[in-house]
Amino acid sequence: MTDALIPTVDPTAAPNDAAVEPRMLTPHVALGRVIMLVNPHSGGVGPTAVQEAEAILAEYACEASVVALDSNSFDAQIQAALDAGPDVLFVLAGDGTAGTIASRAGPDGPLVAPLPGGTMNMLPKALYGTADWKAALRLALEEGVPQCVAGGEVSDGQTSRIFYCAAILGSPALWAPAREAVRDGKLKLAWMYGRRALRRAFSGKMRFSLDGKPSRRAEALVLISPMISRVMDENTGLEAAAMNPSDAAQAFRLAAHAVFSDWRQDPAVTTKAIQRATIHARSRIPAVIDGEPILLAHEANVKFIRKAFQALAPIPAAAGDAV
Repeated sequence: MTDALIPTVDPTAAPNDAAVEPRMLTPHVALGRVIMLVNPHSGGVGPTAVQEAEAILAEYACEASVVALDSNSFDAQIQAALDAGPDVLFVLAGDGTAGTIASRAGPDGPLVAPLPGGTMNMLPKALYGTADWKAALRLALEEGVPQCVAGGEVSDGQTSRIFYCAAILGSPALWAPAREAVRDGKLKLAWMYGRRALRRAFSGKMRFSLDGKPSRRAEALVLISPMISRVMDENTGLEAAAMNPSDAAQAFRLAAHAVFSDWRQDPAVTTKAIQRATIHARSRIPAVIDGEPILLAHEANVKFIRKAFQALAPIPAAAGDAV
């Protein structure tokens, strides 16, 4: 494994002195210097990912470094990669790690290409339309274009989390694991998650306000970025969807729509575009932020971020996990 930011691929070298024609890089941006951060311990990565990444990058005429993230020097390795100022920083890790690195890069940092290496892979699927990290890596290298990714920030006075795909606040956030289990064909696991979600549902609605308007009540509030929203074409705001299933039958129907069809057509859902939202509840608020479950305080704020970071992805973004 490579654990320092040194070139591991020599673009001029060829085995046995044979002339090997490099694969064509994207014509849309110069990719002379590439760094790839790999977490071998992430669920969707695997112990041989570093060597596999090096082999793929060796096919392209670029200076490439592949860094295996170490839990003991995780933060320092990320900062070193950002400080090195590569033309693009690939990240093969879990959803949370990819989101953290994208937020640290920000709109003025290097291009970031988050590859699918986690469980839900919401951001990589939206950018590349695949859960295969090798295919996503080649797509970015060969067809990538710098793209401004919008997002949102959820804060509760104690923590702050940025999302680039979607944030679900309220008890229906507990349906997210069931949805992914159904997608993976794990119906028994989906049923278990569904039962747990039902037990937690209907325990008290939240109150929320959108863009300073009078507060309303809902079972959950879903905030969706322009990148994966099917109803927003530009980075003008977050799509806000209020969910109000009144009983178990409606909750089951809404969960089915979330998996199999366009859930916006459900009468228990209303949507609009917003810049800010405030949420209040009597108890702590369960949430899923870009696939990562979290328990927020009983009050939270959400704001739209027009320019969150710059991604390297094909145009139009593949939007494989549009919601």
